[in-house]
Amino acid sequence: MSDTIILQCQQLTKHFQQGDLDVEVLKGVDLSINAGECVAIMGASGSGKSTLLHLLGGLEKPTQGKVILDGENINKISASRVSQLRNQSLGFIYQFHHLLGEFSILENVAMSVLIGGASVKVAIEKASKLLDRVGLGHRIQHKPGELSGGERQRAAVARALINRPKCILADEPTGNLDSKTAEQIYQLMLELNQELHVSFLVVTHNQSLAHRMDRVLQMEDGMIVTDD
Repeated sequence: MSDTIILQCQQLTKHFQQGDLDVEVLKGVDLSINAGECVAIMGASGSGKSTLLHLLGGLEKPTQGKVILDGENINKISASRVSQLRNQSLGFIYQFHHLLGEFSILENVAMSVLIGGASVKVAIEKASKLLDRVGLGHRIQHKPGELSGGERQRAAVARALINRPKCILADEPTGNLDSKTAEQIYQLMLELNQELHVSFLVVTHNQSLAHRMDRVLQMEDGMIVTDD
């Protein structure tokens, strides 16, 4: 882990309108993630964890405050530049894999490389190597519906890493898996953190994973209340 800050937010707030109500989901969150750091976010449902990830990933805009990704304030640049920066610097893993069912695992993982402008040959080579690394080298031509839950999530991890991002944002990445399979995915993520020096910011309810990471953040009522 280095002292280089990859992702940070300052005084981040987010409000939603629900009829006549103004609901404040985030209340001035400050957070910095260093290169190669693994950070867990824990907290009850509704505490603002997923909203925070969406804002950090540039998927939603904050009401106030700023998000700085790889040195750039994503609230001050064009939408096309945000998309480009997100594609280059971030990877995303969700509770539900969000793989495209009509495509093979190889095609799902290669897709973002193709979108980035690489040739089909380069995209296929990169995706094949990464799928082999996550233990799916023998399944690359299978479609998501032909894989187990754990295999689908391994494919989702590969997809998140294919562009060699600096940080992975993971929202309950094993919440849909049994405990044994969840442990395997956690172990894979920690190994890839060491091998590739990629940072992980993981929303989780799993105490075992959280306390094997570098830091544990506790969220409550839209604020980070502890930073262990």
